[in-house]
Amino acid sequence: MIEKAMIMAAGVGSRLEPMSSIVPKPLVPLANIPAMDILVGHLLSFNIKNIIANTYYRAEDIQNHYKNSNFDVNMQFIKEKELSGTAGGLRKCRFFFDEDKDFIVMSGDGLTDLNIEEAYLSHIRSKAIATIVMKEVEHQEVSKYGIIVPDDKGFVHSFQEKPSIEEAKSNLANTGIYIFNYKIFDFIPENTFYDFAKNVFPSVLKSGLKINTFKMNGYWSDIGSLSQYKRSNMDLIQNKIKIFTPEVIKTRDAEYIEGSNFTKNIASRISGRCIIGNNCSVGRNSLIKNSILWDNVKVGDDVKIENSIILSDIIIEKSVYNEVVFKTQVEEKNKVFL
Repeated sequence: MIEKAMIMAAGVGSRLEPMSSIVPKPLVPLANIPAMDILVGHLLSFNIKNIIANTYYRAEDIQNHYKNSNFDVNMQFIKEKELSGTAGGLRKCRFFFDEDKDFIVMSGDGLTDLNIEEAYLSHIRSKAIATIVMKEVEHQEVSKYGIIVPDDKGFVHSFQEKPSIEEAKSNLANTGIYIFNYKIFDFIPENTFYDFAKNVFPSVLKSGLKINTFKMNGYWSDIGSLSQYKRSNMDLIQNKIKIFTPEVIKTRDAEYIEGSNFTKNIASRISGRCIIGNNCSVGRNSLIKNSILWDNVKVGDDVKIENSIILSDIIIEKSVYNEVVFKTQVEEKNKVFL
């Protein structure tokens, strides 16, 4: 079985603003658990205890989080002075891996219950230098993804980067999960901005080597945008991901997850699917509907919060609809629309 993994955790996460202005993208909470914690726990479930992550944006936040964690893991980090692309980041971690062993690369902002053992066995059987994990997506959504076109033997025939619906030759999305032979480093130059999809994989194919594909059947979600972030939380409430099943409270009107020390006035109501963070409170005659509250949110009396995301440490005294509400460094509340 695979013994070592890399987590790509250097991205700025601009599409997740304003969340990523408060916490680095890998630490945004999913059902009150940092996204990367779920990923690390998933790797540990396959006995992968040696993990390295490249960091850049808010690198100290990520590193400090794992210095204080209880994970039984050998966790190492590199800090990039400049972003070097997906493959460039891996190249800087070359020292961590063994020449005679394959390894897995995963994204720190991905949510998946991939059976890593099955993917690894497919990789071994293929004898390929690399295996790309694919996920079937709705045909009308192909323009959101890098699309893989495999041949009849399961090897990569070609790639399409965010094709139109009319031009798409497949609906198999590249999940950004890769299993590599150590020889992949022969295709990644040192100290160069380099990307897997744009640079490494075309070079591998041009050399005559094969790239294997593995079609996963489980759950995969890229939480890179506000809408996808909210959808991923709702999926967790519905227990769509097998590896992480948080306790869900079900009432006649709602399914929701609540953090510790949550208090709610008896005259208030939760409706639809909601995530309530730690140390939150809801006042009298208020409604929380289809929304996500991070930690330390205080909702006043006679307030409605619908289809919204409220970030940490905020007092809400007026109703909020279809918004992301956050606090700036000058202690003022701001908002963007979902």
